[in-house]
Amino acid sequence: MNRFKNILRSGVLFLLLMTLSHLKADEVEVFAAASLTDALKEIAANYEQAGGDKVVFNFAASNTLEMQIKAGAPADLFFSADEAKMDDLEKQGLLAKAARKDLLSNSLVIIVPADSTLTLTSAAQLADPKIKSISLGETKSVPAGIYAKAYLQKIGIWDQVSPRVIPMENVRAALAAVETGNADAGIVYKTDALHSKKVKAAFEVPVADGPAIAYPAALVEGSKHAAAAKKFLDYLGEPSSLKVFEKYGFITKS
Repeated sequence: MNRFKNILRSGVLFLLLMTLSHLKADEVEVFAAASLTDALKEIAANYEQAGGDKVVFNFAASNTLEMQIKAGAPADLFFSADEAKMDDLEKQGLLAKAARKDLLSNSLVIIVPADSTLTLTSAAQLADPKIKSISLGETKSVPAGIYAKAYLQKIGIWDQVSPRVIPMENVRAALAAVETGNADAGIVYKTDALHSKKVKAAFEVPVADGPAIAYPAALVEGSKHAAAAKKFLDYLGEPSSLKVFEKYGFITKS
């Protein structure tokens, strides 16, 4: 009888220790560009299933996330859709030293509603006045919008199309404007266009002709879960994670 009680106590103690261990597991807070939503959710699910810490996301435009980090939001890791936002945080000492990786690139596409009859053989055709509205990310702050404006300036049609531009808070909002028919066309990342059944690509900007798009990731200085965040950052660069990014249309750099 005493032996049975001892075994029972041991079993209860083991379960208690396992429960406490689980409760003490780190929760990594990742601030990530909206265009990374689908890929990162899948990667995080794989990571957690393999025994990694729980990953919680805050998805938004990179400029919004940058402002939140500057204001002291509890981010452990920042995954930006452009280098400028990351550079700014680094200059202000808000990123951990030697903890930055350039993992991905992307490209731009011009999209139209799936049932649209509009066809384009070049991006310059956006200047046609028949196209009355064009959704972009906000061109002064949202990376996708900044890239799109730079490209339209490069091909010499920005002044013609700018009065018809509908600026949106992030690239997913620019996509949604075309999906709902509130814009005749839009410019978004290829990765966003690939996984929407409500739009189609009318023109894909060749990588060599488009802007250099970079997605750096870095640990945030002062993170309360720095070790756990570093593990997840390393996991993002592993072959299994890079394959997921590629599945969603990203260009991997590792």
